[in-house]
Amino acid sequence: MTFPQQPQYPQQPQGRPQGPAPQYQPNGPQSQYPMQPMPQYPQPPIANRNPFFEWLQRAKRDFSRIGASLCLMVIIWYAGVFLLKGVVRAVAGGVGAGGDMPNWMTFLISDVPLYLIAMPVAVVLMGKSTVIETRKFNMKPGMFFKLLLMCLPMMWVGSMVGSMLSLALSDGEATNRVADLAMQTNIWNVVFLVILGPIFEEWLFRKQLIDHTRKYGEKTAILLSGLAFGLFHMNLFQFFYAFLLGVMFGYIYMRTSKLRYSTAMHMIINFNGGVLAPWILTRVDLDQLDKVSQAAENGNVAAMEQWASQNATGLAIMLVYFLLYGAVILAGFVLLIRNFRKAEFYIAPEELPRGTGARTVYGNVGMITFIVLTVLLTAISLFL
Repeated sequence: MTFPQQPQYPQQPQGRPQGPAPQYQPNGPQSQYPMQPMPQYPQPPIANRNPFFEWLQRAKRDFSRIGASLCLMVIIWYAGVFLLKGVVRAVAGGVGAGGDMPNWMTFLISDVPLYLIAMPVAVVLMGKSTVIETRKFNMKPGMFFKLLLMCLPMMWVGSMVGSMLSLALSDGEATNRVADLAMQTNIWNVVFLVILGPIFEEWLFRKQLIDHTRKYGEKTAILLSGLAFGLFHMNLFQFFYAFLLGVMFGYIYMRTSKLRYSTAMHMIINFNGGVLAPWILTRVDLDQLDKVSQAAENGNVAAMEQWASQNATGLAIMLVYFLLYGAVILAGFVLLIRNFRKAEFYIAPEELPRGTGARTVYGNVGMITFIVLTVLLTAISLFL
């Protein structure tokens, strides 16, 4: 995939360590960056001091701080939801205690602590010491549409894997609460799922996470953004497609440094999954379909014919939707196969050396705690 730009990192000041010398190759992709100096470490070397090791330790501390910030975000979010639920039940006489809470109230209780408190606190705790300046670039409409199409098969595959794994691990007992919530089709789905969700989530998981980590490597930052985004949902039904979409959105932000493109794609995908698809499914009486199907199996074909005639319009709408959706997924698969190897990556100012990335990024207290916490909450949600 070709974006109309050169790599985005500005010239680094002299005397600042850039990372290990082996990463700097005169004829490699990094030659497209503005001229950067060779790594310069303090001279003469001090006894018992290894500048390269110190640099890796500093990078590990940076990632640990980010992981701890995300972990605290989850804790604040859950604590806020717990407190708000208690207030609502006390004020409204136990509303929601039996699962009868309207979806607007569910969205409000979940999203207010997350968007207005937990996420801002996490960003403040991340600090700004690792953020580097980048140049911004526009994306042509044709490229935007192509990348959007490529997102759809990623979401479909991830959704299928997540659903099958969730049902397999729970012996068919697990339910996708987010999908159930979206089936309550009303304006609140648009407000929370289509508008507010993508804005705040892209701001944190693309802009903040990638801005704080891209100096250690573009692929490193993109994969971390996708993984954190998937774990953040704490729902096995959503994990795989959230991870894959997070990687794609991260790549788009990496190459443009503009949040508008990934946010717009996020909004379009959420509109399809949270508004359009549920609305189409409600055009057909699916509950009645189960009953008439059983009746048809027992020889009562007339019941099935009557149901089909009553739901003819809804069935036609559903058929057209699924045909179009299948076509765009197929087109997205073709584009993915043809363009996968054309993705552009460039050497970052402090690129982590091969073989050190995983343990530097994930082998620290902050990241381990965040991963363990979110995996545990995912498992709990699967069986409760």
